[in-house]
Amino acid sequence: MHMNKQTFLSLILGVFIHVGLLAQPTFFDHQIVEAVGFKNLDNSSLDNYRFIQNKSLYDEKWDTLAQPTFWRTLMRMDEDSALLNIGASRQIITKVAVKEWSALQEERKNAIRDSIRTHYGLSADARIFLTSGKKAFYDFQRVLPSIEKGIDVFKRNGVDPFYAQTILLIESPNKLQKSSVGAYGSFQLMKNVAIQMGLKVNGYVDEREDFDKSAWAASQLIKTICIPETNKMLAERNIAISENEIWYKLLVLHVYHAGAGNVKKALEVINPTEGSMELITTLWQTEAGQFRNASQNYSQLALASLLELDALIYRSCDFIYPCVVDNNNEQEEMN
Repeated sequence: MHMNKQTFLSLILGVFIHVGLLAQPTFFDHQIVEAVGFKNLDNSSLDNYRFIQNKSLYDEKWDTLAQPTFWRTLMRMDEDSALLNIGASRQIITKVAVKEWSALQEERKNAIRDSIRTHYGLSADARIFLTSGKKAFYDFQRVLPSIEKGIDVFKRNGVDPFYAQTILLIESPNKLQKSSVGAYGSFQLMKNVAIQMGLKVNGYVDEREDFDKSAWAASQLIKTICIPETNKMLAERNIAISENEIWYKLLVLHVYHAGAGNVKKALEVINPTEGSMELITTLWQTEAGQFRNASQNYSQLALASLLELDALIYRSCDFIYPCVVDNNNEQEEMN
């Protein structure tokens, strides 16, 4: 029977985990694996990288949702192309050349948007977006070495390294840069947050530029604010706290990005009664306070980035091994 590379690797990985030959600690619901013989774009060298692999993305069918699929498509497209899409569902209507769309009169653009609303039975105020390709920004190959370092820093601080990997994939995958609102560094920390987490940020020094210090500050932010605030919001609604589940981790990421106050306002609108995929997908349709389009997109981008990383790893490496760890040392490291 013929098996493709990904199926074979998944089978071997599953056997190792099942028989317990390469046991992982059970603090977090993920597997730390090493991609061996990773090929660079120009095939100039072979490297090994560690990263987080989470089967729940596939077991729970997060990879089948339209929104991550939409963003994955954009992550593979150059910025001179764009997708015309329905904002609420991220359903792709068609791919267009940005130059050609820009040349159209506004009246013609509106007519196209109206025809889409009519064809799909949408309301007159339904938003139709033109979203350009993001390939230049989401250079995941460049961020691979940083993921390893981020995993180690978060583990030392007792924080699920899932967050390190995901934030690095979303925030600054191609270079160190400052956002339009002033967030800076690999983990895109705002100045006041960075200072609150113990970093020096003044006219002489900005420790957000230091990867290890920035990573530690980000892990502290998640550990001391994002997770406690998420737990508080869930407890207020009598929703069970499930720190190892994907929906919970995505909710924490929303707090990291939008702030607890804005996420709380969004939850007040949707009034969830349980934690689930539905909670997250409903957040994608919800606006409240400053929780708007960019906030809605954040966990969509998280899922898309994680799935694209998996695809890149499987496409570009020779083999994947579960990492062997010392559970006793791991326990001591996290205390």
